[in-house]
Amino acid sequence: MACIAIFTDDPGWHGKQLRQAFANRGYTSKYVSLTECEFSLDPLKLSVLIPGFESTLPDAVFVRGVPGGSLQEVVFYLDILHTLKVMGVPVYNDGYAIEKSVDKARTSALLNYAKINTPITWVLKDRSKALAIAESELKAGYQLISKPLFGSQGEGVRRIEKMTDLFWLTSSNGVYYLQRFIDCEGAGYSDIRVFVVAGKAIAAMKRCGKSWLNNVARGASCNKIVLDSDLSEIAVRATQALAMDYAGVDVIKDAQGCYSVIEVNSIPAWKGLESVCELKVAEILVNDLFDRYLQCDRVDKERVAS
Repeated sequence: MACIAIFTDDPGWHGKQLRQAFANRGYTSKYVSLTECEFSLDPLKLSVLIPGFESTLPDAVFVRGVPGGSLQEVVFYLDILHTLKVMGVPVYNDGYAIEKSVDKARTSALLNYAKINTPITWVLKDRSKALAIAESELKAGYQLISKPLFGSQGEGVRRIEKMTDLFWLTSSNGVYYLQRFIDCEGAGYSDIRVFVVAGKAIAAMKRCGKSWLNNVARGASCNKIVLDSDLSEIAVRATQALAMDYAGVDVIKDAQGCYSVIEVNSIPAWKGLESVCELKVAEILVNDLFDRYLQCDRVDKERVAS
């Protein structure tokens, strides 16, 4: 029976949903950590060694997590994904998509290049210049967000509201990432998560945070919203700019009603979305992977066999 590798260190609820969705399409699946994979550059062996796939490569790979670690470790994990794709194994999302989204500087640059509304951002190493930018923004009446280039769920993110905040402005491993803070429309704090699959926005929810950080993992509440054409368009364009199969696009709507993309996530969770939307996201994702990659591969193999 055909088998899929689900790369994850913590299968949890999402892993179970994916395994069931693959089973519904007639595929078995195995959870594998990228930390357990190896290269074996021996012509008599498979080039990539994956636990549970000793004799043959998986029919496809679904990436549900890339472990953290040193720069060399993370590059190694991405090398595994890149090599599998070169060897003809569909990787969903692939290493290139993950590289673009995990690096906030690269994400911002690509969104800006594609002329997609995104907050004004500065990325630099010089502390004196970073302080000068922050001071200038504060004097002009703006606030700033300081972020690490790599990270998720709001870890290491701070808001610069006043001059005294500059005393603790520090770099993240020598790099300053500063982004102009956008006040959302209405009272309180909120943003929008749009889920995009295969170039189509399938659902959206509004996340209302207890503070200006609107992550569900930090206690934000979720509410279903109707996708209008402008919201769908900006989310789809952002996903296309980063060449992703699917994405969770974080969007903020300002007081003037304009949308701006804050982040694009290549390994988004969807439990919160399913709590407010009548969707089976894992099935949608697996069907897209099957229809666009595995079905074509199966047809090609049958054509060769005949």
